[in-house]
Amino acid sequence: MISPLVAAAVATLTLAGVFPYPTKITTLKNGLTVVRVPFDSPGLVAYYSVVRVGSRNEVEPGHTGFAHFFEHMMFRGTKRFPEGARGGVTGKLGFVENAFTTDDVTVYYSNGPSSGLETLVDLEADRFINLDYAEPAFQTEALAVAGEYQKNASNPGLKIEEITLGTAFTKHPYQHTTIGLYEDIVEMPKRFEYSKTFFKRWYTPDNTIIVIAGDFDDAKLMATIEKHYGPWTGKAAKMEIPVEPQQKEARVAKLTWPTPTLPRLGMAWHSPAASTKTMDAATQQVLSAYLVGPTSPLHRTLVLEQQLVERFVAFYDHHRDPSFFGIDARLKSEANREAVSKAMLEAIGEVAKGKADAKRLDDIKSNLRFGVVMDLETPSQVAETLAWHMGIFGSVDAIDSLYANIGKVTAKDLSAFARKYLVDTNRTTMHFTVELKGGAN
Repeated sequence: MISPLVAAAVATLTLAGVFPYPTKITTLKNGLTVVRVPFDSPGLVAYYSVVRVGSRNEVEPGHTGFAHFFEHMMFRGTKRFPEGARGGVTGKLGFVENAFTTDDVTVYYSNGPSSGLETLVDLEADRFINLDYAEPAFQTEALAVAGEYQKNASNPGLKIEEITLGTAFTKHPYQHTTIGLYEDIVEMPKRFEYSKTFFKRWYTPDNTIIVIAGDFDDAKLMATIEKHYGPWTGKAAKMEIPVEPQQKEARVAKLTWPTPTLPRLGMAWHSPAASTKTMDAATQQVLSAYLVGPTSPLHRTLVLEQQLVERFVAFYDHHRDPSFFGIDARLKSEANREAVSKAMLEAIGEVAKGKADAKRLDDIKSNLRFGVVMDLETPSQVAETLAWHMGIFGSVDAIDSLYANIGKVTAKDLSAFARKYLVDTNRTTMHFTVELKGGAN
């Protein structure tokens, strides 16, 4: 069952917009943007804080991983609420909280009862303005991040991403993963003073967006936010992000794995940054589903019929700077690599020639547009969707603009994109193979 609000939104969905709820936006004098979404969820509220900082901001050699590091440190405490005290308060109130970091943004969120919202605002403002940690606590958390890296590195996914990015990018900070390079993480315990510099640069009111969705009194909420966040000062640093030069020849990345798993084949192409002012972001989102989605010929033929591939994955995501568009195949056997590679390139060639299935294209666009609405049933879903799009695109109307563009994507758009970007000289191919210890495969 879907909620009446979502049902009404689906019934009236048009190309004009997909976000079905009214929003209120206020920018405080210090630059903090506060977005509110009154939502029919009696007694429940979601509170998301978006800092527009990610691995893209880690421009200094030897200092990767700090955006993700502060995802951890922000729970360390303040003088008013020392480590552990904050969790005790939020837990008693009934809030569930966590955080995540991407290439472009760091997001902190709390979901729980609206009766505790005033206290939550106080707690959130306090940690953003008055985060306090000593060097021993910093070093302890740095070692915890190193442990997290080692745990993640036991799965081939991290290493595949790491090597692919390091091969595809030569200048831009997207060349390293969000968690950072291991050699930098190992050195992180020595970077206590630098950590304070990084925090001061990016954890500023003008670089932060707060999104609240759910059951609240707007006037009372804004008075509380003004009271607690008003004293926050600072301006985000103006730092030049290195521009990735145009790739002029095909690149190949290789990784072998010493334990049993399925081999993989990945292809990635440099592509434009996400913007609602062009069709590039919408085209890439549609093209991902068109090439390797469950209705695609590649999926039907190689996964279902011939069973050469265990699954296809498109690894495109919207980014603030030019990033990449890619597809990945998890092979059933190493012997399938050449056939699958040929099929993937042929599928792209068909798109480049303009040979798109109009009916399937329309179905994909409808599925994407209605799918985002169907994921807006709870305060948390509403706040997270809005927060993430605002963090990437920078505006509250980005969701409507993006999905309006998705509705307009044509076969000609797919063809033009493929001809311009999905070319050999712009491609990085990842060959992930398995070489078991002792020589067995």
